[in-house]
Amino acid sequence: MGKKVLILSTSPRKGGNSDALADAFAKGASEAGCEAEKITLYDKTVGFCKGCLACQKTGRCAIHDDAAAVAQRMGRAEVIVFATPVYFYEMCGQMKTMLDRSNPLYASDYAFRDVYLLAAAADEEQSALDGAVKGLEGWISCFEKARLAGSLLAGGVDAAGAVQGHPALAKAYEMGKSV
Repeated sequence: MGKKVLILSTSPRKGGNSDALADAFAKGASEAGCEAEKITLYDKTVGFCKGCLACQKTGRCAIHDDAAAVAQRMGRAEVIVFATPVYFYEMCGQMKTMLDRSNPLYASDYAFRDVYLLAAAADEEQSALDGAVKGLEGWISCFEKARLAGSLLAGGVDAAGAVQGHPALAKAYEMGKSV
């Protein structure tokens, strides 16, 4: 079996454009022999980090909701893929909240090395992804064994399903096959 790949679809919208990118990546990774698992956040309860830092002593978050289990899965994955819609030129709030809630991983022996970012935005310009990349790179910089291995923007999509037929779907599939 190939690498353990965890795809986090962080959109609040079921079947949204970034979710379709996540599915394409998962299909490519599975076909390449990886163990690909997709987790969606739209159906999860993920509360805001309270900054208590108890997790640094216990290895677990003091908040008991779905984020704790998601963070544990993140720590066991060799590859993590974040799929997000771009809102106001940044990752969506659900993704940022999940990044904050993954703080228990900071002091752990996490497995991930390669991190990918898949995004959908109404703006067609590649620069629409800059804020999300910068935010994710800030998180990655706290995990010195990890790196941003790739990013992809499906620009010019807003309404659910608008990504169908977009070239970024094929690129996400190929990116998944190459992990």
